[in-house]
Amino acid sequence: MTSLPLLSVAVSLPLATAAVVAVIDRRRSHALYGVGLAGMLLVAAVVGWVFARFDTSSPALQFVERAPWIPSAGMGYHLGVDGISLPLVVLTAVMMPLALLSAWGSIAERVKELVVVLLLLESALLGTFLAQDLVLFYVFWEAVLIPMYFLIGLWGGPGRALAAIKFLLYTMAGSALMLVAIIVLYLQSGVQLGARTFDLVALRGLRLDPGLEVWLFAAFTLALAIKVPVWPLHTWLPDAHTEAPTAGSVILAAVLLKMGTYGFLRFVMPLFSASAVRYAPVLMALAVVGILYGGAVSWAQGDVKRLVAMSSVSHLGLITLGLFALSVEALQGSLLQMVNHGLSTGGLFLLVGVLYDRTHSRRMEDYGGVASLMPRLAPLALIVVLSSLALPGTNGFVGEFLVLLGTYRVAPGYAVPAVGGVILSAAYLLWMYQKVMHGPVAVREPRAMRELTRREQLLFWPLVVLIFWIGLYPAPLLRRSEASVRALVALVRERAAVEVPGAGGGPPWLRVAPPRGAASPAAAGRSGAFGGGEVAP
Repeated sequence: MTSLPLLSVAVSLPLATAAVVAVIDRRRSHALYGVGLAGMLLVAAVVGWVFARFDTSSPALQFVERAPWIPSAGMGYHLGVDGISLPLVVLTAVMMPLALLSAWGSIAERVKELVVVLLLLESALLGTFLAQDLVLFYVFWEAVLIPMYFLIGLWGGPGRALAAIKFLLYTMAGSALMLVAIIVLYLQSGVQLGARTFDLVALRGLRLDPGLEVWLFAAFTLALAIKVPVWPLHTWLPDAHTEAPTAGSVILAAVLLKMGTYGFLRFVMPLFSASAVRYAPVLMALAVVGILYGGAVSWAQGDVKRLVAMSSVSHLGLITLGLFALSVEALQGSLLQMVNHGLSTGGLFLLVGVLYDRTHSRRMEDYGGVASLMPRLAPLALIVVLSSLALPGTNGFVGEFLVLLGTYRVAPGYAVPAVGGVILSAAYLLWMYQKVMHGPVAVREPRAMRELTRREQLLFWPLVVLIFWIGLYPAPLLRRSEASVRALVALVRERAAVEVPGAGGGPPWLRVAPPRGAASPAAAGRSGAFGGGEVAP
C-alpha cells in the first residue's frame, strides 16, 4: 500500500487537467486534445497502480480515504475500492482516452469545451464508482448528467436537442426518487444507529421495517433501472446513442450504463436484501424480455448505429439477469460482462464512427464491400464483432458463459430463454458485418473510404489486446472480484433469510436458513464482509 491518496488523485486529475485546458488558446486544437489525452493517460497510470496493488484475498474496501466534509449533517468524504468497483474504475480509465482520441480527428468545433466536458465526465464517473458516502455518490451521479447532456446536445446529430433533453429528463426523474430514499435512510440512521449519517458502511447496519424497505427498494431500483436501462425503461437509449457523437456513444455504452448495474450491487442488494430477494424473479423476467426484445429489434434495424444501440438493451439484460440470479458464478459473470460490454460495444461504436466520418451515412444500404476498400479495418472490425457475439477465445464468451451457467444452476427457467438472445446477437451482428464489409462495392463514394489513419488504428489496438487477454486469461480480473462477490452473496442470503423467514415470496433457490452461529447481518456489514471493513491505504 501507499500513503498517497491515490483514489483522490485519480478523481481530481481530470479536474486539474481541465483547468489547464481552459487557459490554452482555443485555436490550438491539437494542444487542447494533447493535454486532455495526457491527463487521461496519467489517470490510467494511477488506476493501473491501484489494480496492481489490489489485495485479491480481501473483500474489504481498500485504498480508503476519509475526511470530514459536513460533520454536523453526517456527510463525509469517503472513497474506497473493492472487487466490485475496481473493474469499473479500470474500464473508465481505459475507455476515456479512447473516446477523446475518437473525437480528435472528427470534431473541430468548440474543441476546448469538448475536452473540458470529457475530463469533467471522467472525474464524475470515477467518483461515482469510488464514493462510499451516499451524498457524495449522489453528487457524482448527478454530475455525470450535465457533461453528458452537453456532449449530446452540442456535438450530436440533427436530433441532438430532443435526444439530450430526453436523456436528462429520464435520468433526473429516477434520480429524484433515489434522493428521497437516501434522505429516508439518513433519518432512519438517526433512530437506529444513534447518529444520523450518510456513510454507506454504517447504513448497512440498519434494520428497516419491511414495508418501508419495499418503498426504498422501489425508489432505488427505478432510478437504477432507468440508467441500465431495463426493459421497458429503455426508450431514451436509442435516441441518445444515435444522436450522440462517437465519443459520447462510446462513453455512454462503455461506462455510463454501468452506473445502473453497479448501483444494484453497491446499494440495492446490501441495503435492501430482503426486497432484492423477494423481487428477483420480477427483475429477472424483465431482463429476459429485454434480452429477446433487444435482439429482435436490433435485427430489424437499417441504421448501423441504432443496431448497436439496441444491442445494448439485449446485452445489459443479460448482465441484469446474472445480477439477480444471486449466485457467485452468475454475479461474477455479470461483473465481467460489464467490462466486456464496454470494450465490445465501445469498439462497435468506434467502427460506426470511422465509417460515418467518411460517408456521413449510417444506413446499412449505403455500404457494401468496405473490406476491399479498407483492408486494415476489416480484420479489426471482425474481432470486435466476434467479441460482441461472444465467440470462444474472446472476452464476451467468458462473461456470457458464467452468467448463463450461474443462472442455469439456480433458475434454468430464466437461463434457457436467455440463450435465445445470444443466438440473435450472433445473427444480427454477422449479418451487419456481411452487409457492410463484404459483397460487391456498394459505397456511394468509394474514394472517400480512405484507409485507417494511425490515430484510428490506435483506437482499436488496445481493445483488440484486451478482448483476447480477457478471453484467454480472465483470471486476473476474476481473482480481484471473487472475494467481494462471495461476501456480497453471503450477506444478501443471510440478511434475506433473517428478515424474510423462508424468503417469503422470493425465488426457491434463495430460500435458505442462516447458518448456525453466523454473525448477524448488521455485524457482517460492519466486520468486513463486502466492503464493510476497510484496509488502511
